[in-house]
Amino acid sequence: MAARIAQTTGAEHTAMLGLGVYRPARVVTNDEVAGPINSSDEWIQTRSGIKTRRFADESETIQSMSVAAARGALESSGIAIDQVDCVIVATSTHLLLTPAAAPRIATELGMNGAAAFDVSAGCAGFCHSIALASDLVRAGTAGHVLVIGVEKLTNTINPRDRSTAFLFADGAGAVIIGPSDEPGIGPTVWGSDGTQHHAIRQDKDWIEFFHEIDEKGLDAVRPYMAMEGTAVFRWAAHSLEKVCRDAIDRAGLSSDDLDAMIPHQANGRIIEIMARVLKLPEHCALANDIEEAGNTSAASIPLAMEALLRKGESKPGDTALLIAFGAGLSYAAQVVSLPNWK
Repeated sequence: MAARIAQTTGAEHTAMLGLGVYRPARVVTNDEVAGPINSSDEWIQTRSGIKTRRFADESETIQSMSVAAARGALESSGIAIDQVDCVIVATSTHLLLTPAAAPRIATELGMNGAAAFDVSAGCAGFCHSIALASDLVRAGTAGHVLVIGVEKLTNTINPRDRSTAFLFADGAGAVIIGPSDEPGIGPTVWGSDGTQHHAIRQDKDWIEFFHEIDEKGLDAVRPYMAMEGTAVFRWAAHSLEKVCRDAIDRAGLSSDDLDAMIPHQANGRIIEIMARVLKLPEHCALANDIEEAGNTSAASIPLAMEALLRKGESKPGDTALLIAFGAGLSYAAQVVSLPNWK
């Protein structure tokens, strides 16, 4: 008779227990980014809803921003470092193919032997990581999980690219996920559409760049992030309503039960369309951190969550719909209870 392999079981319910963020010190106005793309403050605000954004300096790295946000999440959750045994970092802008950013972040935080890995799911990475972390705790694979969404997009954009230069910015947000007496993270609705892989992408791979160096020397142009804004806008406007409704339905709720909606801060016009088609109740707060933070990809949902809580538009324990979408194209949504924050 074959030996029986033991299985683990974990918590029945999970929740986000604490939230922390890091916003770079430097505030950048539309006037500052408009010149190189022959644009204006009015054009940028009309097209995107952005008024300012934050750009990190050389000392504000993927690692340092992540550590700062993580320390805030640990403090607000009341969870000790030695209670966290897994770190998931959602990012597209850690510019080493290997190793991942997460192990060094875990070590700097003082963790000893914690599992640590990165998730590459573009702007949807934070919601993907929430799903993974919740399932790890429910399965007993981890006791508590630190989830970080972090980006330094200013390292990847061409300041003269009219489609990206005004949109993207930097920052980090983190949450601690652990056991809860009540359900605090609903079922995740996620997926991808590889037919739209071209809509948000790195414009050339590294081998192409190396060949270009051989041919052109110093005239070779490094890879940059590229985006087909119209394709993304049309895809989001057409596809995301069903994802949102499915996430609300799977949580056993209706849109009237929502206290807040926190969409990925991609574009102010997309946010307005999503709120309108879902017919959100009047009492439902709508995150609009893009006005002050720009599009920070995997960091945008935790940053927008913190802004709602800081401004008093939402409070810990409120029921919120998270919805994110980005490169891949990948998407994910879940209903959550908002955490304590620092």
